[in-house]
Amino acid sequence: MEENRWFLNIIQNEFRTGKIDLDSTMKLLETLQLPFNFAHVKHVFKKTVDKRKTHVINIEDFRAIYRAIVHRAEFQELFRAYSPNSKFLADTELVEFLRKEQHETETCETMALEMILKHEPIEEVRKRRQMSFEGFIRYMNSEDCSIFKSEHRTVYQDMNHPLCDYFISSSHNTYLISDQLIGPSDLWGYVSALLKGCRCLEIDCWDGSNNEPVVYHGHTLTSKILFNSVIRVIDKYAFVASDYPVVLSLENHCSPQQQEVMAEHLETILGDKLLTSTIGDTDVTQLPSPEALKFKILVKNKKVGTIEEGILRRGLDSHGETGEVSDVENITDEDEIDDKAPLLLKNDSTKRKSEQNPPAPPRKKAKMKKIKIALALSDLVIYTKSQKFVSFEHSLDNQKCYENNSIGETKARKFVKHSAKDFVSHTSRFITRIYPKGTRTTSSNYNPQEFWNVGCQMVALNFQTPGVQMELQNGKFLDNGGCGYILKPEFLREHNSTFTPQNVGRYSKPMSLSIRLISGHQLPPSNLSKTNKADPLVHIEIYGVPEDQAKKKSSVVKSNALSPRWDETFSFSVQVPELALIRFCVEDEVSLVANEFLGQYTLPLLSLRKGYRTVPLLSKDGDNLKPASLFVHIWYY
Repeated sequence: MEENRWFLNIIQNEFRTGKIDLDSTMKLLETLQLPFNFAHVKHVFKKTVDKRKTHVINIEDFRAIYRAIVHRAEFQELFRAYSPNSKFLADTELVEFLRKEQHETETCETMALEMILKHEPIEEVRKRRQMSFEGFIRYMNSEDCSIFKSEHRTVYQDMNHPLCDYFISSSHNTYLISDQLIGPSDLWGYVSALLKGCRCLEIDCWDGSNNEPVVYHGHTLTSKILFNSVIRVIDKYAFVASDYPVVLSLENHCSPQQQEVMAEHLETILGDKLLTSTIGDTDVTQLPSPEALKFKILVKNKKVGTIEEGILRRGLDSHGETGEVSDVENITDEDEIDDKAPLLLKNDSTKRKSEQNPPAPPRKKAKMKKIKIALALSDLVIYTKSQKFVSFEHSLDNQKCYENNSIGETKARKFVKHSAKDFVSHTSRFITRIYPKGTRTTSSNYNPQEFWNVGCQMVALNFQTPGVQMELQNGKFLDNGGCGYILKPEFLREHNSTFTPQNVGRYSKPMSLSIRLISGHQLPPSNLSKTNKADPLVHIEIYGVPEDQAKKKSSVVKSNALSPRWDETFSFSVQVPELALIRFCVEDEVSLVANEFLGQYTLPLLSLRKGYRTVPLLSKDGDNLKPASLFVHIWYY
């Protein structure tokens, strides 16, 4: 009775003339505070008016449209199972549902009352401490029913371990927003990455005119932006999404004179945010923690000598006891050279030849090129000194804890295959950055999972390039409040660990996972369809150590993007759940051999909530496709 009265009170003003059109229907649905997809409502509206051969609808037509969009049969089945009269849930009945079906361990009548006050739209029902089906719908569509654990939406991990104990969200060629040969360089690359919680940004620095360094992909047609503009943007956005430290990975090709300009810009623009000395003792035997480095920006670059020598130089210089800052020679990282694009544009004739027959990446001799490091810039490097990687044995014997290695994906992949135990031992001690090979001229990405599996901290991806790889990146770093730092499992932090992705041993407790795929709701219509129809199917995929890799596929539901129903159950056995990600991908079966991507959602396996849960769907670019979603039941032990 109350539901009818509530519904009529909201809509009766619109129906004073007896009829409403499509625009008024949309406005009414907004008033009822439930998200809807315009294409789906338009389609249902059109079916209604076509039947009546008119362009407007009456109250009963609107009620039918509302129910078609909102009143989902799978929700009604659940509601009726716990509502004795199939009309209302008392707070005690809601407690039973939350405890038994949703596995909410701290459920009590107080929590149930909070749910009622939050989601129940009908005042009379709220006063009776009950929940109507309208309120139940709103709960099931809310974040309170999301598949992602609510406690993982905030920083919950111990942030007091050394920096090398964390996976760190890292970007490659951050200044690019397109391909790495002719695409534009843009400040938005840095803004976008920082807003996504990225904590390691790459800056390719080259000599510019008027003694102002520029940022672009060297020897290519990518456009140039001023270094000082990049630093100003970083200063503004560094800590919007996360309080934890940002690392500026400098790909430094500048002359000593312009390196001094870089150092001046870093100090002047970033001010106190820039880390210029150690925290505590200058004799560094262990990296500081993300907690200790909150709101600090670190420079990752070549460094001359030790931290102690650099701090001493800065101290003397501040008292005017040194003359002009000197420079020294250093050897360019062999791996860093591999990162450069294979298109070299030195002059017009080179350009014309390269367009016809692009040359191969620089050969071995280029890797021995010597560069000079300005002490002013060198001394700003504290805990993130770029160090050429020689071998795991060499690092173990010679490398200091604050020295970091950059390794190209090709070499790193060989290490994963042939030296995984040594690789895990190495990353337990030293921050290791992996980056895409230079031949990825379209800025494509590698699969980051294989390098997370051996504990690599900075697995750098091209954030501007959508695809499964970036979906894994975004899914992994949803965890721990999206702060950009994820504590590595203990077996990847122990110096003497024998864990490898190929031989997981007894380091982890396996998980048995069951997923019942129940239904979909307001899925994005197919781009290839003139109506809102699609033939949706769902892939459920596990990404992790090789033994855990799995992919299962649902059946196809024909011609239904509004409310497809599957009711299919899939089972997985996961040996190392701490490293596993789960991906739900919805596609439209275009033909027997081709599907069209409709939406996806990826999250860490250990962030899954048990019970009846809603899976939000994201676009290729990571945008929320709300209200598009899947409805599933999750169980694991």
